[in-house]
Amino acid sequence: MSDRQLRQNVIDELDFEPSIDSAEIGVSAENGVVTLSGHVATYVEKLAAERATWRVKGVKAIAQEIQVRLPGDKKTHDDEIAQRALSVLAWSASVPADAVKVRVEDGCITLTGTVGWNYQRQLMESAVRRLTGVRAVANNIALEPTATHSDIKDRIARALERHADVEAEKIVVTIHEGGRVCLNGVVDNQDERLAVERAAWAAPGVHAVEDHLRIA
Repeated sequence: MSDRQLRQNVIDELDFEPSIDSAEIGVSAENGVVTLSGHVATYVEKLAAERATWRVKGVKAIAQEIQVRLPGDKKTHDDEIAQRALSVLAWSASVPADAVKVRVEDGCITLTGTVGWNYQRQLMESAVRRLTGVRAVANNIALEPTATHSDIKDRIARALERHADVEAEKIVVTIHEGGRVCLNGVVDNQDERLAVERAAWAAPGVHAVEDHLRIA
């Protein structure tokens, strides 16, 4: 597929996605790498544009340069965002009280603290990303160690073998100090890549996942 055709396919997919106002989004493509630029009104819309781009066949990587520009009359002060974020997190039964701290600067939320599982980290980020006035979310929540390296590797290997959409024999899993997992190998598409990442994160004791997978 030519770069011109890939660019047009991405533009068409962005136009087709009802949750995105693509009028101010720019698209360029080179050797399977798509660059998204321009601006949108919300952080959720920015993430939706990235997900829509990954759905397009031939996309191997994305350079995300879209900015969130809030309408002037809808700008929310940082202290209001922080208070709303704390309220949303307090309602979550999945994370112990006071396990996560919130800092807001110019509409950008930074989450810190320690939890036991990666799904808890993801829930916390998902809970605050839709708040009005949020421009970006930095998820710096750490994970507690709960397993040995060999146990982590065995659990990930078994998870990959069970997954119908993953060719496990093409994936190389390496465990490093501190529960850092490195993924190498080849996958057929972005969905398979995300499935491998999810399998890695699902193992207890995983603190970080480095994705070096290549899309064939």
